[in-house]
Amino acid sequence: MEIGISTASFFGKEVTEDTFDIIKSLGFNTCEVFLTTFSEYKEEFARFLSTRKNGLNIYSIHTLNQQFEPELYNMMPRTREDCEFFFKQAGRAGGILGAKYYIFHGPARLRGRNYVFDYQRLGTRTEELCNMLSEVSGGVQLAYENVGWAFFYNPEFFARIREVSPSVKACLDIKQAMQAGLHAFDFLECVKGRLVNVHLCDYDDMGQLCVPGRGEFDFVELFVRLADIGYDGPLIMELYSKNYNTYDDIAEGREHLLECLHKAKVRLSN
Repeated sequence: MEIGISTASFFGKEVTEDTFDIIKSLGFNTCEVFLTTFSEYKEEFARFLSTRKNGLNIYSIHTLNQQFEPELYNMMPRTREDCEFFFKQAGRAGGILGAKYYIFHGPARLRGRNYVFDYQRLGTRTEELCNMLSEVSGGVQLAYENVGWAFFYNPEFFARIREVSPSVKACLDIKQAMQAGLHAFDFLECVKGRLVNVHLCDYDDMGQLCVPGRGEFDFVELFVRLADIGYDGPLIMELYSKNYNTYDDIAEGREHLLECLHKAKVRLSN
């Protein structure tokens, strides 16, 4: 496991292409690229980004996914196909950047509505999207992320989807688990064997998000439990720009996570 960071941590403060030098200066070698708008999904922008990445390993990409992802599951073919255009664009961008995974949110849950999921249909469509993504991108894989306001807000959703979709992977987001009224540990069993990415952020006893080390989350225990289910991939710090004041705060968060990772390795070796 290694500590990385998402360019989403700088959204609102820096444009995407200017984040790589900052990330490198803070000591990171691996990152996730947050493509923030339609123009950033285009092939020419991805090629431009590739010239700016400063030797960083771009492990995964993320889109401003409410722009098109929810309607990829729409019942109407024309609606789906319009959204597939942008999905494929983003996938190709990921391939150009050398990413292995596309972090996916999928449909949102509307407040006040009672949902009864057709897991067979959702799983079948998810598998179609996995295959579509891999084909257009040269092998980028879809990793479904737990999100408090989306269909995958609890462990049951992914447990049922993976039964139908053999290709879908998982991304675990600890802050999104908390915002759904759950704990990240509640998701470990359902993502076991499919987990390819983990998003890290801290939070306090009031649920306020903060830089790792300034809240109450037990990262050492998380890293131990991740190792116990066989996970050995990147651990991606994903903050919101309002969660910190200066880039020194991010550097301190990175140091805290490195210390926690070392403690976890010591525990695992005993």
